[in-house]
Amino acid sequence: MFIEVEVEEGANCPLSFTKMFAARENPRVVSWAKVVCPDGQERTCRVTGWSSEGPCNSYTVPVDDSGEGIVTLVYGGDQGIRLQREESKEPWDLNSSNQWGEAYLLLDKDVALG
Repeated sequence: MFIEVEVEEGANCPLSFTKMFAARENPRVVSWAKVVCPDGQERTCRVTGWSSEGPCNSYTVPVDDSGEGIVTLVYGGDQGIRLQREESKEPWDLNSSNQWGEAYLLLDKDVALG
């Protein structure tokens, strides 16, 4: 099974991106992940997909990566994913300085997710 991640440039993510990934399992919905934040610290963060309509589901799936072997893909809507530190409980908002957008994430295969 292949997963196509196609992200359009927008307010959440300044990059357009399209890539196919070979999935090792079926994707599942994810709402948090342990990631490296913009301040360089590894933290547990809330994650949501972001679409041209606003928040949507985000998903995770193990995929093959030619350089790393098996990694964990986290992806969302047509404008990527949006993250905020776990302790922040504010609503998802493109104008929040406590949140940031990404096209997608490739994380270690053993990363904590939920």
